[in-house]
Amino acid sequence: MGQVLHGSARTTQAIRRAIQHSQESLQSLATRYSINPKTVAKWRKRPGVRDARMGPEPVSTMLTAEQEAIAVAFRRHTLLALDDCLYALQATIPHLSRSALHRCFQRHGISRLPLNEDGQSPPKKKFKDYPIGYLHVDFAEVRTEEGRQYLFVAIDRTSKVAFAELHPRATRMVAADFLRRVLEKLPYKAHTVLTDNGVQFTLQPHQWFPGGHSFARICRAFGVEHRRTKPAHPWTNGQVERMNRTIKEATVQRYHYQTTDELNEHLQAFLLAYNPAKRLKTLRGLTPHEFVCAQWQSNPAIFTRDPTHLMLGLYS
Repeated sequence: MGQVLHGSARTTQAIRRAIQHSQESLQSLATRYSINPKTVAKWRKRPGVRDARMGPEPVSTMLTAEQEAIAVAFRRHTLLALDDCLYALQATIPHLSRSALHRCFQRHGISRLPLNEDGQSPPKKKFKDYPIGYLHVDFAEVRTEEGRQYLFVAIDRTSKVAFAELHPRATRMVAADFLRRVLEKLPYKAHTVLTDNGVQFTLQPHQWFPGGHSFARICRAFGVEHRRTKPAHPWTNGQVERMNRTIKEATVQRYHYQTTDELNEHLQAFLLAYNPAKRLKTLRGLTPHEFVCAQWQSNPAIFTRDPTHLMLGLYS
């Protein structure tokens, strides 16, 4: 592909490079290449040989220089997604729009976040749409100086309401009691619970208990369908896996805890901040609590109590 020059260009990149490396006088080079001495002087001063950008520099018609500096500094410091930056900055810059913020990031070369370790953007796959009440449940191991603890997590696929507890053991009864408390705490009816095939959630091929698994008994008592992921398909339960990671990044991966009580206190504080205050792109900028309240207005039949009374979140 040939070199692209602007319409008034009298020199090529090769000529410009020769001018920059030549020790001859301006007049001598101007005569040799049939150009103005001022052109020779211009290219001698420039560090490169490419044409400069023509026309006025792009500027923001919405953001002042100070506001643009705030937005850029916030993005570089937090590395949050575009929508998360928008929701956080709108408290300081009320008139800020998503498109204006995106253009601002483009001007400063920060419109794309760093890629993963493989150098590729993670693939995105959309979940099937369900009404609120579809719960993903799982547990993960965390540690403090006192030893190992098990973090049980539940998240609603649609409303993104999250619930989490710490336990010293991960047994069938602990998992069942955790599910019971989640179902009692939610202000609406759950219809489906998705888990993996661990012994905490389902009977193994060699097991049999009178009345079935304790987790399954809780599901039947509340009229909830219990679904299980395919073996060796953990991504099927990806929503709760992602919530596990989010909680760990905010707690044990960032802070050191001497006692389990310290971790549990921070965990509950995180949930109190997440459910009523975390604005999510998938909820069109609403928080989980705001989304639940909006569902209460449009479909109150599926609710067991008014969620608008839970102003501090679902764990107050």
